[in-house]
Amino acid sequence: MVDLEAFQMVSSILKNNRLVRVYLPKSYSKSESKRYPVLYMHDGQNVFRDKDAIGGVSLGLEEYVEKNDIDVIIVAIDQVVEERKNEYCPWVSREFVRELTGNSDSYGGKGKQYIEFIVHELKPTIDSNFRTINDNSLLAGISLGGLITIYAACKYPHIFRTIICLSSSFLSNQEEIEKLIDDSDLTLIESIYLDCGTNEAGEGTQLSDEFIKSNQIIYRKLKDKIPNTRFVVIPDAEHSYSFFKRRKRELFLSLQKK
Repeated sequence: MVDLEAFQMVSSILKNNRLVRVYLPKSYSKSESKRYPVLYMHDGQNVFRDKDAIGGVSLGLEEYVEKNDIDVIIVAIDQVVEERKNEYCPWVSREFVRELTGNSDSYGGKGKQYIEFIVHELKPTIDSNFRTINDNSLLAGISLGGLITIYAACKYPHIFRTIICLSSSFLSNQEEIEKLIDDSDLTLIESIYLDCGTNEAGEGTQLSDEFIKSNQIIYRKLKDKIPNTRFVVIPDAEHSYSFFKRRKRELFLSLQKK
């Protein structure tokens, strides 16, 4: 495996900093002119290697893209652990989800700034320092990362035209994200992939049932606006990276079809 490029980035928008990890495809060093699409991903610690992953299990994308010769630059944005729920939720969490999960603490409300950081600070840095295809940016997220990814698609459909969301936790901001989808012009988006498991919060639990219903509602709203929207319910899949990593091929389907 090649070494990942990594750098610390200070954000004037977020008033904090984080590690950004960049994977360059094997062919990158063999040409001085070829340009590449860019896949942006949240939860950067969990994207490439198990040794860096929170919990010890990653998606293993570095090994996967090299094995399959996928020509893409991957930009993984490390989470700030204590801010993850705040930055990945555009709005403050609602009482419904707090009652459903049994957690009375409110969280969220910094998602707007987090996506502005990606669009106005990180993406220009990546485009300036690497040979990217400026108008071919993919955005992917898992769990709350799926929520913030759909938010970004609604706010910046001219930038993120391919969207991939695994096991999205929309419940924290369900009503708000539904309304945003209803109010957004998404005609520029080329494709959306959504999935979730039947046992996201445990087999036979109310939260698992609500998780699927939540995703089905978002899927129907997106499908009405973007014909190339797909939603898959995965039997017995749970809310953990041991299950998420089995679906990593979905992150690259749009690229492999081109």
